[in-house]
Amino acid sequence: MKISPRFLSLIMIIFLAAGNVFAAKKKNINIVYIGNSISQGVIIKNPELNAPPVKCSKWLNENIPGRIIKFSNQGVSGLTTLNFLPEEETYFNNVTFAADTLKKADDKALMLFSIMIGTNDSAISGCYGSPVNPVQYITNLKVIIETLAKKYPDAVFVINRAIWYSPNTYNGSMYLKSGLDRLNSYFPRIQKMIEDYSRTMPNRVFLGDTEAYEFFKENHTSYLIPENGNAGVFYLHPNIEGAEKLGIYWGNAIKKVIESNF
Repeated sequence: MKISPRFLSLIMIIFLAAGNVFAAKKKNINIVYIGNSISQGVIIKNPELNAPPVKCSKWLNENIPGRIIKFSNQGVSGLTTLNFLPEEETYFNNVTFAADTLKKADDKALMLFSIMIGTNDSAISGCYGSPVNPVQYITNLKVIIETLAKKYPDAVFVINRAIWYSPNTYNGSMYLKSGLDRLNSYFPRIQKMIEDYSRTMPNRVFLGDTEAYEFFKENHTSYLIPENGNAGVFYLHPNIEGAEKLGIYWGNAIKKVIESNF
């Protein structure tokens, strides 16, 4: 059977049009990172270039074709979930200001909130509201998520597991082993929360990175900064190499969410 050049041209036009429609559906991504000193990139040199959110966004720009990723790092040292509650009218307002600024620049982009917070909630003392028990921790997290979800109806949320810290961690705040145990008690409740949201808010709240915790536990002398504390040298904050590793862990989790759902 002979196929006419005109027919072949028509088929080519159809394929090109389909490709253009698919490409048009690929939104750019605006990311607001919510976190504490680990997200902020304290101690490391030039955090504006080396903090985990910077490294994560750079990695995403390099590894998700057809998208432009812009971001705002709202990680602040010492913060707990209580600090980010809307009723506090402080750090939550900073988060929404950052989101509004990104949205104003590109209102068609997908808004994504990447959250890793809980380290300071787990402290025995020294941080706002600490120690935060697991039930209250999840309650606070839900208030933050649901208030943002109402304000940004198309936004999605990626909840990352907080990373390991040494059980002798004790700087201006006291963490120690009971703090680390408390931090670990948050994780099953995060998983349950996300399972619940899959029914009540489908395709909006996703489990992010769960692997960095073990990586830093096994490799803390190479990727976390040794700090002098009240109970000896402790490990809590990533160094420059660790910040990049953490950023890539987040990036892989976000990439999976984006490619599977958006």
